[in-house]
Amino acid sequence: MTSDEEEARRIAEMGKPVLGEHSKLEVIIEESYEFKSTVDKLIKKTNLALVVGTNSWRDQFMEAITVSADEDEEDTGEERLPSCFDYVMHFLTVFWKVLFACVPPTDYLNGWACFFVSITITGLLTAVIGDLASHFGCTIGLKDSVTAVVFVALGTSVPDTFASKVSAVQDTYADASIGNVTGSNAVNVFLGIGLAWSVAAIYWHMKGKPFVVEAGSLAFSVTLFTIFAFLAISVLLYRRRAHIGGELGGPRGHRLATSAFLFGLWFLYILFSSLEAYCHIEGF
Repeated sequence: MTSDEEEARRIAEMGKPVLGEHSKLEVIIEESYEFKSTVDKLIKKTNLALVVGTNSWRDQFMEAITVSADEDEEDTGEERLPSCFDYVMHFLTVFWKVLFACVPPTDYLNGWACFFVSITITGLLTAVIGDLASHFGCTIGLKDSVTAVVFVALGTSVPDTFASKVSAVQDTYADASIGNVTGSNAVNVFLGIGLAWSVAAIYWHMKGKPFVVEAGSLAFSVTLFTIFAFLAISVLLYRRRAHIGGELGGPRGHRLATSAFLFGLWFLYILFSSLEAYCHIEGF
């Protein structure tokens, strides 16, 4: 090192900030859980669904047992304390939160572990709900067709409803939300009915007997469902053409009107199917 370099270094040393006799400072950076929570909420509020995931089972279980305030669209970004309703909903759903916290994090096996385990748990949960609904309808003396359209269909659709809600919130477009409904119903029909009927048909064929199931009120229910499905799709197309803001969401008035109309279709379907099953109206 030359003399000029030594002189420059000496001058630099003289210009260092010091605190009394201490000329060195050690900086320790610690994680702020409050700031981390704020960043996580900002990420969840974006439409980048791909970046919303979990890294460990610890994070999932901590989130499952922690009571957090419900997030709304008009949130100002300030931290809100959980309300009484948030506590009630947490204690009502904590079992299901902890159950699904057992699903592997999304980082494992590039998300495939989470996909297959969550599908398996959802399928088992749907089967249990369907059996409970069937036993409940049998206990109170309802006909099988009424039990199917009221309790079984409603019970198996509840998980799909929440899945569609999450898809709608985290994605820019409604494709994921509506596609989830279409896919789940396809699984219920093609897999739930097709697999069971195929096994029964193969069994009775091996016994040398035909497998026959009477149609009953199936034709009336399917026709009624087709008409109401056409009306529901027409509403979605109207919302797209009318520049309301999309198939889902939009101004409060349009949201309430659309929800009331779709709920009315569901209620009318149950009403007409039940009246036909108990011979108050004549089907075909």
